[in-house]
Amino acid sequence: MLWMDAGELLRRHGLRVTVQRLAVVRAVSEHPHATADAVAESVRDELGTISGQAVYDALAALTEKGLLRRIQPAGSPARYEDRVADNHHHLICRTCDRMVDIDCAVGEAPCLTASDDLGYEIDEAEVIYWGRCPDCVAAESESEPARITSNSNQKHLDQKRTGAT
Repeated sequence: MLWMDAGELLRRHGLRVTVQRLAVVRAVSEHPHATADAVAESVRDELGTISGQAVYDALAALTEKGLLRRIQPAGSPARYEDRVADNHHHLICRTCDRMVDIDCAVGEAPCLTASDDLGYEIDEAEVIYWGRCPDCVAAESESEPARITSNSNQKHLDQKRTGAT
């Protein structure tokens, strides 16, 4: 939303410009994929006080007008972003919950064209890729020798306890 003054954007979409809405827009812009609670915390840091309900109301109004996008991955609270002009997708780390944007998938797998659209006029595909981010993969790789050492130490202790060699 940095490409346009947020106040003008709100007016253009028929929304009243309020300090709370502007703060919510800024919070989501600065922290893409934030939960409503994280947005509320950011807004409170900026404004000093705001009710959770006011944040939820602002998020709902901004989402309804298409100024924000609401994403709700399985097993996760809803998250909000201001990248709304395209049909991009997301990668989510199973270990640390980091979410990042990726451009629209292409090719055969995963297919974005329904095998049978059943007469629907499809205008969007929502794809979420799950896995582990590079930082979590690296952290596990670094701890691997410690785990191997720990396992061999445990095996040695077990052998000693049972009298096996």
